[in-house]
Amino acid sequence: MLKAIRRALAALWKAFCYTLGVLFIALLLYQGWFALHIWYWVGHNPGNTSFMQARLERMREKSPNAHLQQRWASYGRISEQLKRAVIVAEDAKFSEHDGFDWEGIQKAMEKNQRRGRVVAGGSTISQQLAKNLFLSGEKNLWRKGEEAVITSMLEMLMTKERIFEIYLNVAEWGEGVFGAEAAARHYFNTSAASLNAEQAAHLAAMLPRPLYYERNRNSEFLQRYSATIRARMPSAQLP
Repeated sequence: MLKAIRRALAALWKAFCYTLGVLFIALLLYQGWFALHIWYWVGHNPGNTSFMQARLERMREKSPNAHLQQRWASYGRISEQLKRAVIVAEDAKFSEHDGFDWEGIQKAMEKNQRRGRVVAGGSTISQQLAKNLFLSGEKNLWRKGEEAVITSMLEMLMTKERIFEIYLNVAEWGEGVFGAEAAARHYFNTSAASLNAEQAAHLAAMLPRPLYYERNRNSEFLQRYSATIRARMPSAQLP
């Protein structure tokens, strides 16, 4: 009887270890899939992103012929004014941190606790890019953990300039409007390279709520926030 119990326990332990090993290998392959994409994008531009595809699917539920507006602009062909404005608005410490602004995250958590709800995020440009490239809009611990892993991969495999270049080309600026070039043409009928300081500050101020501000372009808050961004732009540190 005792031997039978021992054999059963040994078999269970063996099955457990085997299952754990398979799960570990599957996890490594899953993370490797992300790493290979990021490595490829070091020298090649992404065609679209997970977030862009999800947005297009929602748009086509209302209009089957809907399409996205996006045209790639290389880093050198994006206005320095827009680069400065986006750094000020989204991630002032982008050139300094390793993908995570721990002080910003702590301040956001404290602010959310005071308000009793989520009113601040604290995500860096690298984190936002990780989410936009690969992940869904769901908010759970698994997705946040995956975001952190992908963010670390981006920071290890890409330069800050490349991360910022891709971000500026895939950020959402309106219903189906993605990237600096499409945004410049959609709102100001100009190119990303020709954006002036006022236009750049306006676009940067839209980033937290692009769909809302596309519908409310004359929002008083948007105007005030744009002015604040413009005043801080000279101090922005670019990668």
